Amino acid sequence: MKNHWFAFIIALALSGSVSAQKKTNLSAEKWVDSVFNTLSENQKIAQLMVVRMSGLQNGRPVFFDKEVEELVKKYNIGSICLFQGGPIQHAQRVNHLQSIARTPVLVTVDGEWGLGMRFDSVQSLPRQMMLGAMQNPGLMYEYGKLVAVQCRRAGIQVNYAPVVDVNNNPDNPVINERSFGEDKYKVTSFALQYMKGMQENGVMASAKHFPGHGDVSVDSHHDLPVINKSRTELDSLELYPFRELINAGIGSVMVAHLSVPAIDKTPNLPTTLSVNNVTHLLREQLGFQGLTFTDALEMQGVAKFFPKGEASARALIAGNDMLCLPGDVPGSIATIKKAIKKRQLNWKDLNLRVKKVLLAKYQYGLANWSPVSIENLTEDLNKGISALRRRVAEDAITLLRNENSAIFPLTAGTNRRVAFVGIGLKKDNLFSARMRSDYDAHTYYFDYSKNREKADALLQVLKNDYDVVVLSMHGYNRVPARNFGISEAAIYLTTQLQQQHQTVTVYFGNPYAMRNSCSGKVLIAAYDDDPITQETAADILNGKFSAKGKLPVTVCEGLPSGSGIVQQRLLPESWPGNLDLDLNMLSQIDSICEDAIAQKAIPGCVVLVARDGKIAYERSFGTYSYTDSTRVYCETLYDMASVTKVMATTLSVMKLYEEGRLDIHKRIGDYLPWTKGSDKAGIMIKDLLMHEGGLKSFIPFYRETINPLDGSPNGSIYAFRPDSVFSVRVAENLYMRADWNDTLYARILQSELGPRGKYIYSDNDFIFLGKIVEAISGKSLDAYTRESFYQPLQLNATGFTPRTRFPASYSAPTEEETIFRKQLIQGDVHDPGAAMFGGVAGHAGLFSNAYEIAVLSQLLLNKGTINGIQFFKPSTVNLFTAYNTKNSRRGLGFDKPEKDNHMREEPYPSASASPETYGHTGFTGTCVWIDPKYNLTYIFLSNRVNNNGDPNKFLRMSVRPKVQEVIYKAIKQ
Repeated sequence: MKNHWFAFIIALALSGSVSAQKKTNLSAEKWVDSVFNTLSENQKIAQLMVVRMSGLQNGRPVFFDKEVEELVKKYNIGSICLFQGGPIQHAQRVNHLQSIARTPVLVTVDGEWGLGMRFDSVQSLPRQMMLGAMQNPGLMYEYGKLVAVQCRRAGIQVNYAPVVDVNNNPDNPVINERSFGEDKYKVTSFALQYMKGMQENGVMASAKHFPGHGDVSVDSHHDLPVINKSRTELDSLELYPFRELINAGIGSVMVAHLSVPAIDKTPNLPTTLSVNNVTHLLREQLGFQGLTFTDALEMQGVAKFFPKGEASARALIAGNDMLCLPGDVPGSIATIKKAIKKRQLNWKDLNLRVKKVLLAKYQYGLANWSPVSIENLTEDLNKGISALRRRVAEDAITLLRNENSAIFPLTAGTNRRVAFVGIGLKKDNLFSARMRSDYDAHTYYFDYSKNREKADALLQVLKNDYDVVVLSMHGYNRVPARNFGISEAAIYLTTQLQQQHQTVTVYFGNPYAMRNSCSGKVLIAAYDDDPITQETAADILNGKFSAKGKLPVTVCEGLPSGSGIVQQRLLPESWPGNLDLDLNMLSQIDSICEDAIAQKAIPGCVVLVARDGKIAYERSFGTYSYTDSTRVYCETLYDMASVTKVMATTLSVMKLYEEGRLDIHKRIGDYLPWTKGSDKAGIMIKDLLMHEGGLKSFIPFYRETINPLDGSPNGSIYAFRPDSVFSVRVAENLYMRADWNDTLYARILQSELGPRGKYIYSDNDFIFLGKIVEAISGKSLDAYTRESFYQPLQLNATGFTPRTRFPASYSAPTEEETIFRKQLIQGDVHDPGAAMFGGVAGHAGLFSNAYEIAVLSQLLLNKGTINGIQFFKPSTVNLFTAYNTKNSRRGLGFDKPEKDNHMREEPYPSASASPETYGHTGFTGTCVWIDPKYNLTYIFLSNRVNNNGDPNKFLRMSVRPKVQEVIYKAIKQ
């Protein structure tokens, strides 16, 4: 025994750098035949078996090395299943077994939520119930793709996922949160994308547990569950997801251990061993031709009535291909051969199954096998998991009830007295830490060992001392037995707190447990209890973004499946494939953005792609800055910089032009009398729109207002507190004299005027245009754009001076400014000139998020109409967005591609943008580009000037053009 173990360890050590490969040039058919012809009868049967590689003993992984190696050598076993253990331990064993196997071994794993479900040192992905709360099936494809990448990296060909059981029994002891929920359409849609994500990236998926394990009250690991439903009921619910996935090309199906009299009335006969279930229903009626795997034959749902080899033989007789964990392999082979002698099985049929298994091995790369590299293996298996967990949390967390808008959202820095009660906690976690940092909350912990007396004592402490109580449930069990392990005292405390206080209640775990709090006035389902989910829930409570999830199951009468308060959007989300966009290509945007962040070109960003009026891609990356770990969300507000020119000022000019109140062929002096007598009065409005008025590109207004030696503000112009004289907010604790505005305009009028008709990009052009809009409308530019565009479209985040409407923390900080305002600019406009105009100017000052800019873009793409409201005539949109001058690439207000893009070494804005494209970029690292030829909108928002001291690195890396080019490549021709 010791000698064998020593030899195996030596073999494993060598396999870490094994260079042996198995290669073939044969076609699939020839390879299958060539391998098949080498197999003995025992080996053919063994090819249909999946054996366990490891297990748990006293909570620690134990590998069955000797036993599995013997099975490979003696019987040429067909497959192994990886369970507990570390990535390198598994990789070494896989390499060793593949190197000694005469026939490649099909490596499988039961990794419903990724390899972290089984491997230590690998993070788990979110479970299916949490995924089912999302409304974006596209994210499930990426989930499946990531799992496939994990599996391939670890040398695995088959993953026993997705679970397609419809969980319509809240007390289900075995499936429960492993299901996507109780809606068969949601289960099917998400399972389909999970399947595609895996199979299109080289890993076979397996739909389980056929014919449907969602409505049981017994765990098939311990006994045989009975489902007493009619065949009609099964057809309409349980079988629906299987039917759809079979039609979509699922590679394999795992058959469950269930007693379903409507399918087979034989007493105590599991569906795994039922000819009616496997052959007649699955094969003949549903038409499934792929591989079938039994659920583990060691489970008591089958082993209780059919011990050892008998279950293996009966499973093959039923029509299964692969026998999972048969236990006694020699005994199973012997029993199967007896069944052949009794003509219960025949070699012709078994040979076809063996060839089917061999074909799967060929299709999933085992005919050209290369060893698993152990270098950086654990690191590689963890890549992308945190980012995906974050995206799932953002999409899944569900606001179920908000009957008290006074306390939700609860913005950071509130002056309310806040208490945090963490039920199930004994010590701090990330959520409790956030409660203290965000609200200066007093924190109290109540674990499930405490009694009602302790609960009453805590209620007394909290009584009358707090305006808001944030109550969260942690650490409860994932399965419903004994009310998820939540104590009666904890339930009593929760109920009393909700009755006596204004409470926000958050459940971090299985949503079925929320049946204990159905009366909560503000109620949030968070689905998991990891730090990423806790942080995301804290940000939702803070109001940094809106909840998107919907309840995937019915919790109680007042909280049915589908419950969830979500923002109603004009632009719906869509699976990219439905818009003729390739998701795998769009996913390259992730790499570009992540690389830009890693290279310290930007700390974070948001990218949105819309086509045909639907959002195909909307993602956030990174943090507020390299020294601020605050996460960027898709709803994060960004300083739009010069995008203001098109999404505020040009829109306003278009409206006034269409109404006949503004003639673009008239002059500045016709609308701004205070310009008369200057050389600026005669500049034509159209020339301003095209930057051909001869105005200077930029005037540093602030320089004459600060001390040239130390940069300190001139005390006669600025004050640190506002009053009737110093009322123009320039930044935090910095207010300018209101009458200094006249000086700003005087400086523009006094500035040198260049030749007209020459293209000189100038902020001053749009400062004038903004003042013209105000003069004609009689309203500030802020008020006019809000009333004319943003409010009718319910764009509540878009506008000037966001700090009058939102906490500063809602906006990404633009820059730690060192020259003029000498502070972190967050929620105040970055452009110094716009700041001196009070944050409202025609050239800069607009803040928004990606989605709301996309709505404005769609308005333009629709030629002036959206949501049944006509804002412009098509002719107006066509006029302003077309090339309007021979001297440059400009439209009227809008930027456009260079006319000779096809000849340029660095095309602008990207090589594939059509001549019909229009939009604008912003100095802070923003852009919007609209391409009518492809009915496409691209938005990029970042704060590139808030980085490591090299803001131009962003430009040198061509981040925005690279992303735009990927979008064009994603369009399916």
